[in-house]
Amino acid sequence: MDTASMGAHDDVRTAPRALATEAVHAGRDDLARQGLHAPPIDLSTTYPSYDSRGEAARIDAFAATGADPDGPPVYGRLGNPTVARFETALARLEGTEAAVAFASGMAALSAVLLVRASMGLRHVVAVRPLYGCSDHLLTAGLLGSEVTWTDPAGIAEALRPDTGLVIVESPANPTLAEVDLRAVAHACGSVPLLVDNTFATPVLQRPAEQGARLVLHSATKYLGGHGDVLAGVVACDEEFAGRLRQVRFATGGVLHPLAGYLLLRGLSTLPVRVRAASANAAELAHRLTADPRVARVHYPRIGGAMISFEIHGDPHEVIAGVRLITPAVSLGSVDTLIQHPASISHRIVDADDRRGAGVSDRLLRMSVGLEDVEDLWSDLDGALGRRPLGGAGCTDMRLRRVGANNHSAPAPTDTQLPLRR
Repeated sequence: MDTASMGAHDDVRTAPRALATEAVHAGRDDLARQGLHAPPIDLSTTYPSYDSRGEAARIDAFAATGADPDGPPVYGRLGNPTVARFETALARLEGTEAAVAFASGMAALSAVLLVRASMGLRHVVAVRPLYGCSDHLLTAGLLGSEVTWTDPAGIAEALRPDTGLVIVESPANPTLAEVDLRAVAHACGSVPLLVDNTFATPVLQRPAEQGARLVLHSATKYLGGHGDVLAGVVACDEEFAGRLRQVRFATGGVLHPLAGYLLLRGLSTLPVRVRAASANAAELAHRLTADPRVARVHYPRIGGAMISFEIHGDPHEVIAGVRLITPAVSLGSVDTLIQHPASISHRIVDADDRRGAGVSDRLLRMSVGLEDVEDLWSDLDGALGRRPLGGAGCTDMRLRRVGANNHSAPAPTDTQLPLRR
């Protein structure tokens, strides 16, 4: 049992390390001293203790601050050693004091909203587009929140005395629109900024360095990286982490230890996977831009493995026509996935709101994987159907680099991808 390692993974690190090194070693620094190479999986739900007075004191301390209890674990809802390793590693990669893991990305977002609501701060300012279920959670007021939707330039004006949170997603799902995070953080003033960093990962950007207090991931995606784990995580300062742990304990949205183990393993290859998939995506973005069957391609200025593109034909025919590419919701896996947001991931958003946020009915979203790019293009080319007669291009075709100012720019080559070390 790995009880001695909870919250103690950081004490051997003395010098800054590159992101690629942290991805491999963070959360594992104590293993060699224990005579271990692979992290252990602790599946216990409860832990014996003959010191009930000591247990009472530790539970009182947790109730007061939400800090991880000192000493051995108490109960699976308070924390787990395997999950703690993943939390330590993700916080290190995002450059924050702490991270708190949950059973899903939506559980993580819900916990953040509940923390702010518990302080009487139920108003949220948000920028569309967001992931469809995040949009629905806010719009429907399912947790008692009230949302004001605005563009980045309107954030400061939308703030109220009861505003508890500002939420942006950059690059956004599914249009890949980007915002100037530093400018948005400045506009927020003292209100915490939450950035959904699922698409970028800490390999491409670290929002905390640009002023965000909270960094959200659907860890199901790139952090896990293999389509076999469901999880969410919030990277933040220790004060906010304590409140999140208290909500997690009360609501039970805990991450299973096996999922924590898979996520820690996924982080070790995160920089390599993002680099390789991004190179494939950049090449496919170039080819789609020159294709007369495609009206517009959206690709982030920071690069990455996500592409969105609008076609002249029927997007449902493309979904039905792929054979190598998997037609499925989700993203960030080692294999390439494609989906029609208006039918699936953003179906729950009101149609007018969806289209107003740039999610057209002809938009397809593709999460590019690690396959050979020629095989991917062959499959996509076949799914797009016959090329129109009479030419290889149209005057309205362009690669839309969706940065904060939306100027067009060429897609980066493999060596130009702005990947963090």
